Amino acid sequence: MARPSDRRPVVVGVDPDPSLRMALAWASDEAARRRLPLRVVHAEGVPTRGRRGQVPPSWEEWNEALHETGKRVLDMAAAFVTDRHPRAEVQTLLAEGDPVWVLREQSRDATAVVLGSRHLTRSQEVFGSVSVALPVMAGAHCPVVAVPEPEHVTQEPAYYVVGVDGSERSAAAVDVAFEEAALQGAELRALFVWQPGHLRIFDEYESQQECRRLLSEIVAGRHARYPEVDLRHELVVGHPVRELTDASAHALGLVVGTRGHGGFAGMLLGSVVQGVLQHARCPVIAVPPAAE
Repeated sequence: MARPSDRRPVVVGVDPDPSLRMALAWASDEAARRRLPLRVVHAEGVPTRGRRGQVPPSWEEWNEALHETGKRVLDMAAAFVTDRHPRAEVQTLLAEGDPVWVLREQSRDATAVVLGSRHLTRSQEVFGSVSVALPVMAGAHCPVVAVPEPEHVTQEPAYYVVGVDGSERSAAAVDVAFEEAALQGAELRALFVWQPGHLRIFDEYESQQECRRLLSEIVAGRHARYPEVDLRHELVVGHPVRELTDASAHALGLVVGTRGHGGFAGMLLGSVVQGVLQHARCPVIAVPPAAE
């Protein structure tokens, strides 16, 4: 995600609910591993009209109450991080505005942006204001990590899974996956998911061999940079969302590439990223092609 000389912080968006701490815990651990600052961000939204029959508070009263709540949320989050990592360098930011816009802006100088994930329904994930993960990923300038609630169960030996399809975006994802695996002394499983077409009129064996070649090429040079990582790579047949989520059921994380910036989040990120966000039970790391 970042070069050793970088001091770009790990940014985490915090939820007002103090019981939702998995994203904050993941981000604080990541910042500690990388010896980077942790920037804890709480974004204030916009005033609501209140219930029918109620007189809405004045803008000044609403703004003051919102600021007090936001400061309390950040103080609690900072205390949580300090208890977990006493030497942590913690920054707090209380920002006004839409959380999606705030976190996209924070991604410009961040090593990663970390968010919580609650496994919403498909319609909630794509269209609802409850989730910010997809629209943040759509415009982020760095990897975005969606950490599920509650905590999932990992297994030994620890491992990461990365999806590979031979494209530029999957090459960036492989870079991040190797780095994460090396940081945690974990194995890396690189999967190329080959999905048969509806009309099987071509040579499936030849097509699969080409996929195997692309997979070997994309991991070979990177493995040379991280020889300590135990790498396993394979071609699997099936639907990418199902195969990736099944393979990562007890993983430390699932790394996937996105398509870059701009446009409507659902069209931009594609069905695979949307699907793994909906179904994966481990942290999902979405990597834009230009992540450096």
